Amino acid sequence: MTVNMTKGQKISLQKSDGGSLTAVRMGLGWQAAPRRGLFGSRTREIDLDASAVLFAGKQPVDVVFFQHLVSDDGSVRHTGDNLVGGAGQGGDDEAILVDLQRVPVHVDQIVFTVNSFTGQTFQEVQNAFCRLVDETNGQELARYTLTGGGNYTAQIMAKVQRSGDGWSMTAIGSPANGRTFQDLMPAIVPAL
Repeated sequence: MTVNMTKGQKISLQKSDGGSLTAVRMGLGWQAAPRRGLFGSRTREIDLDASAVLFAGKQPVDVVFFQHLVSDDGSVRHTGDNLVGGAGQGGDDEAILVDLQRVPVHVDQIVFTVNSFTGQTFQEVQNAFCRLVDETNGQELARYTLTGGGNYTAQIMAKVQRSGDGWSMTAIGSPANGRTFQDLMPAIVPAL
């Protein structure tokens, strides 16, 4: 059963049978919003990028994004860059796989971001979502929908963090501006 998350909501990532999740996929999907023009409506390609920043305390220790597809320890992996989107409410346009059992013990939070590499604002994006999937069985656990567009080029989407013996997820949903995860670091720190 999927939990539709709201901004700031936190959920446990314990399985319904009491076990802990071992591998999750953070999926990102979007579509370009149609624009009305002189000759009707049309869309233009929008390149959104998903990133995962690994933190030990408040210090970034690794990142996974389109130019660094696998974390240094191999526990987090990006499936590849999608330059145009299109899945919208269907499948994932970009995905980041996290093997929670392999995440080094000093890493206590992983923050997921999305940014418009080509600089379009979220006013030009529709049907954008971030979702967490149990990678062992394909079950969607949580979904956070980007609603309302906005005059910004990035979003601090969500984070997974160690919680006792397991992990929890928090939907952050904070708008930001920047073309890459590096530009977003000042906006990420308050969410830790």
